[in-house]
Amino acid sequence: MKPLALALLLAGLALPAGDLPGFFLWKSAELKGFSKTLAPKMNDQKAAFQTVANYGNYSFMAAHREGPGEAEYHATQADVFIVQSGEATLVVGGDLVNGKTTAPNEMRAASIKGGTEKKLAAGDVVTIPAKVAHQVKLDAGKQFTYFVVKVTQ
Repeated sequence: MKPLALALLLAGLALPAGDLPGFFLWKSAELKGFSKTLAPKMNDQKAAFQTVANYGNYSFMAAHREGPGEAEYHATQADVFIVQSGEATLVVGGDLVNGKTTAPNEMRAASIKGGTEKKLAAGDVVTIPAKVAHQVKLDAGKQFTYFVVKVTQ
């Protein structure tokens, strides 16, 4: 009986386990596909967002833009952008012009005064610390799709 119990125990250990809590895998094709699935869902600012997962102090979103975004300021969240397709200009730093609180620890504005412009293209990765104003700008007729990791501090 003991050899049978040992064999069953070892067989159980050899079975594949489910994914670990907090483990996520998005394949390249899935990330690139967000431009097609989000495009029909754009709001009046020509942007669409979809939260794809949350775990602990971080969350994941897919974003697609066909127009410039509002300037943003997150007091407690850092952003990581992974650009999937298109081109945009990221304005980072400076101060929100007439910023308004839109949610706890969140502000928005039409523009930023005194920021630095950085060109972004497919394959680029950028980190934006908490408490840093930022804005994504697009030239007319352009599209921009990116994956966002938000880390709450």
